[in-house]
Amino acid sequence: METETATRWLTDAEQCAWRTHLEVNRLLTYQLERDLQPFGLTMNDYEILVNLSESEGVRMRMSDLAAATLQSKSRLSHQITRMENASLVRRENCESDRRGLYAVLTDHGLEMMKKVAPHHVASVRRHFIDLMAPDDLEQLHKSLRPIAEHLRGQRGKP
Repeated sequence: METETATRWLTDAEQCAWRTHLEVNRLLTYQLERDLQPFGLTMNDYEILVNLSESEGVRMRMSDLAAATLQSKSRLSHQITRMENASLVRRENCESDRRGLYAVLTDHGLEMMKKVAPHHVASVRRHFIDLMAPDDLEQLHKSLRPIAEHLRGQRGKP
């Protein structure tokens, strides 16, 4: 007969912390998304633009970009098509791998990044950074770092 291990239910304090985290995550994402709307961008668009703008040659292999943005290759392909239609990015063939493609930031995409980035940073400050004392921000980073490391290690595992 199998022995079932007891579920470790969350304590009231754990439940409160978990639900507050979920609420803050949803509300902050919603607000940052709203603040990008006047530029015709979504958070996914912005994340792709950031990744491309920070990469060598303002280009990334589509598979690497999918991994960096935690999107399936199919979803990223649709996203890149929309961004191509807005002239923010273009696809280029990979000479070393005929099946591979690069997503490349266009001049228009780079100009959009330069235009939007100051507004996005101001939004992040207004709705997150400036609401916390520097010591609290440092403690938050210290607390979240092992969780991020654990979750990065879980990527691709069933």
